[in-house]
Amino acid sequence: MQLEIAVVDIAGVAIAADEAADRIELCTRLDLGGLTASRDLFQESLCGAARLLQVHPLVRCRPGDFVYSAGEISTMARQIATFVTEGAAGVVFGALTCEGAIDGDGMTRLIDSAREANPQVEITCHRAIDQCRDPLSALLELAELGVSRVMSSGGAKTAGAGRVTLAAMHRIADGRLEIMAGGGLKIADIPALKTAGVNAVSSRPDGRAGDPPPRTGAWSEQPVRHQPERAILRRSPD
Repeated sequence: MQLEIAVVDIAGVAIAADEAADRIELCTRLDLGGLTASRDLFQESLCGAARLLQVHPLVRCRPGDFVYSAGEISTMARQIATFVTEGAAGVVFGALTCEGAIDGDGMTRLIDSAREANPQVEITCHRAIDQCRDPLSALLELAELGVSRVMSSGGAKTAGAGRVTLAAMHRIADGRLEIMAGGGLKIADIPALKTAGVNAVSSRPDGRAGDPPPRTGAWSEQPVRHQPERAILRRSPD
């Protein structure tokens, strides 16, 4: 089971290394669902303990929804190119339309920006997919766009509660991309998630899930609030 930990500072990087994580999602302001980390923090994270880890910066230029303007997409594309050029093993982002579908044009531009800097870089679409009206169709579109990995709670309050949808996503992905469970993750959820075919999980150093941004547009619903988990997710020796 691959383990990713979202971190916001060098102390978090050290925790991830101590817990034998496979990679970190580097970001800031987890209380807002995560925003782009500074270039200085990124460069510092590439040193020291982080040499044991893959560094995957989150690129999200503002809090709120994932419906971005052309100018915001341009800003994110430049940030992605910089991170990848300077050594990021992967980048994490997602863009939607106001109708709750994948923004194909926006995602294509962001993916092209990453792959032009390094054709082998990994692309993760974050939990924006949990805000889609039809996450299974969105998954197929992301596979066609060349995304490496999708992080999702299966559209539920927690990854454990969304394991049936996560299992369906794993079947539909059919090896074309990886499904990573994230959001309110508990150690007790991992065996069932593994049985469902999920072989990667994401957590935070404090074990808290964080809240996704509210849905917006004509397809809006009441935002789902996540109950934070305070126990640190520790990797088992095996």
